[in-house]
Amino acid sequence: MSDEARTEAAPEATQPAVTRSERLDRLPFTRLHGKLLGGSGIGWALDAMDVGLISFILAALATEWNLSQAQVSWVASVGFVGMAIGASVGGLLADRIGRRQVFALTLLVYGLATGASALAGGLAALIVLRFIVGLGLGSELPVASTLVSEYAPRKIRGRVVVILEAFWAVGWIAAALIGYFVVPLENGWRWAFLIGMVPAAYALVVRRALPESVRFLERKGRTDEAETAVRRFEEAAGVAAVPSPPAEPEPAPPHWRELWTARFRRRTLALWVAWFGVNFAYYGAFIWLPSLLVAQGFTLVKSFEYTLIITLAQIPGYALAAFLIEKWGRRATLATFLAGSAVAAVLFGQADTVAGIIAAGMALSAFNLGAWGALYAVTPEVYPTALRGTGAGAAAAFGRIASIVAPLCVPVLIATGGSPLAFGVFGVAFVVAMVGSLFLPDLTGVALEET
Repeated sequence: MSDEARTEAAPEATQPAVTRSERLDRLPFTRLHGKLLGGSGIGWALDAMDVGLISFILAALATEWNLSQAQVSWVASVGFVGMAIGASVGGLLADRIGRRQVFALTLLVYGLATGASALAGGLAALIVLRFIVGLGLGSELPVASTLVSEYAPRKIRGRVVVILEAFWAVGWIAAALIGYFVVPLENGWRWAFLIGMVPAAYALVVRRALPESVRFLERKGRTDEAETAVRRFEEAAGVAAVPSPPAEPEPAPPHWRELWTARFRRRTLALWVAWFGVNFAYYGAFIWLPSLLVAQGFTLVKSFEYTLIITLAQIPGYALAAFLIEKWGRRATLATFLAGSAVAAVLFGQADTVAGIIAAGMALSAFNLGAWGALYAVTPEVYPTALRGTGAGAAAAFGRIASIVAPLCVPVLIATGGSPLAFGVFGVAFVVAMVGSLFLPDLTGVALEET
């Protein structure tokens, strides 16, 4: 029996009153934590699958519809316009109507829009649908990480959120497999979009199976629901319940301008810089990767094969970040992985052999996605409960501006200086993100209410 369990074995009446958040923090990782992580992670993987699929579909559509690079860039970027809007709106809604509600709603929106994309008969319709898909995607990601962060035990909170982010690799690998086996078929891109409808069905599971944030419920005065949720997790851990003092419901959520008050200004600026740099480099490189390989003379199937191999390297990147984030701390782990991403990006731009492309691409994939995991672990921690969804959504929204710009810049960079220039610029973006990360607070082991 764990030390926590032994200390809780005494009768409830003899225990000092602790907050419900503290009661969650003291628990070991249980099957209910695993269920929450897995349920949120599946939604995360489905998001990644959609983002990944468009990179393979664009390579096929460029040939089938005879699209110019500029037209391909707009299809890629318009989804990120939707994501920028969705991230900011989704974060605000999460602080007002609940994490779980927004999570389920966004899955439904982007799942249905992805399925409808299979019926697109031309570029204009596809652009409109990709914008709607982006609205759902942008809202879901910061909300899911916030929900998981608020339930995870304090000592392993960062690791749990990195593992959540690792589901992104699962989704990208699924996208790469669909891209390799399905997209090259006749009308394969339409079948790929239909497969992307899965999130719409999964939204029903999320709505019924995942718990609502205890901290959110307390802020809204829904104390009985909050107590029920905490006791379910205590029972799963075999830990006796203890009394909690009455929670004071918040009369009104704070305005988003609170993010720029003296208390949070430095955190917000550093977080936004990190998000901008990572988004610019990641989406500039990976959305275009299959198309760039085709442009270098590889066949469509070969380019998809190499992209699949490169994508597999995301898994060890996440695993290493999950291990280090509680050992080194948030800031050191994030900065190290961003530095590694910068070096790998430059090497990839210089690679001119298959072995060099795959090796540098795998290094870029591993470091870059490890950095994403650390960034998602840091983001919900830097704000208190009342601002957590808003702050995480705002940072993600600002980062999406970079993801809009990056795909549009790639054709210009390639035309000007080829892959060396494009990936050199991505390397600089990683360095900018690294500098931003050095100004973030390191809250390893700190309770969320103490941030």
